Amino acid sequence: MDSQATGRPGADDVDVPQKIDTSVPHSARIWNYWLGGKDNFAVDREAGDQYRQVFPGVVDVARASRQFLVRSITFLAGEAGVRQFLDVGTGLPTANNTHEVAQGIAPDARIVYVDSDPLVLVHARALLVGTPEGRTAYIDGDLHDPAAVIAEAGRTLDFQQPIGLILSGIMGHVPDYETARSITRQLLASLPSGSYLSLNDGTSLISAEMQQAQDDYNDTGASPYTLRSPDEIAGFFDGLELVEPGVVPCPRWRPDDAVDTPEDIDAFGGVGRKT
Repeated sequence: MDSQATGRPGADDVDVPQKIDTSVPHSARIWNYWLGGKDNFAVDREAGDQYRQVFPGVVDVARASRQFLVRSITFLAGEAGVRQFLDVGTGLPTANNTHEVAQGIAPDARIVYVDSDPLVLVHARALLVGTPEGRTAYIDGDLHDPAAVIAEAGRTLDFQQPIGLILSGIMGHVPDYETARSITRQLLASLPSGSYLSLNDGTSLISAEMQQAQDDYNDTGASPYTLRSPDEIAGFFDGLELVEPGVVPCPRWRPDDAVDTPEDIDAFGGVGRKT
């Protein structure tokens, strides 16, 4: 979401809450930069450019992840009939946010966004406004405390009805794989049967340059991100009924005319149903 297009200021133009550290790059703000947004600082743009110098394809990875998110939510709100969404680690608002896609199909849909970044909080409260028929809420919450996330989300969502859990490009922030799986299981355990998990994350299967770029980024002092294998990403869906075509490179998951990235890319995702 471009500040020039929306008429609102970018990150460099707004009063920065004291909790925001603008001396260290932040993945959500770098992601925003790669997607063409303005909610980022010079340190984020510098880190994003350095990453892209080592692995130019990272912009395609970012776009493929966002396009997968849109298609998976379209499936959930449309074909699957889901009317509630819990988007954990939402990141900074861009185009086609979860509530825009879901409520564009089902105006009465309810969406809860969860993130812990202060800059995300500033912009989410201003921009993530849904339809009059539905509800859109934001939780300042920590992925590492799933019980607190569920408790707070219960103020908006009905946990007796199916919920679409969205984990888009977030689980790499939990370095230990078993801990990451445990967090996912805890979140899913609170959801009723008929709920879904939409998850995508980065790999280094296709390009060794992506792993090198990620290692360089992790060395900057920013919160590190762990790239995982496709099998590890598939492991997050253990116990769920995978929706066809399973866990695949994001552009290969139910592609449509909006897919404009290479088919084989270091971003894998899938959707699974809790039975």
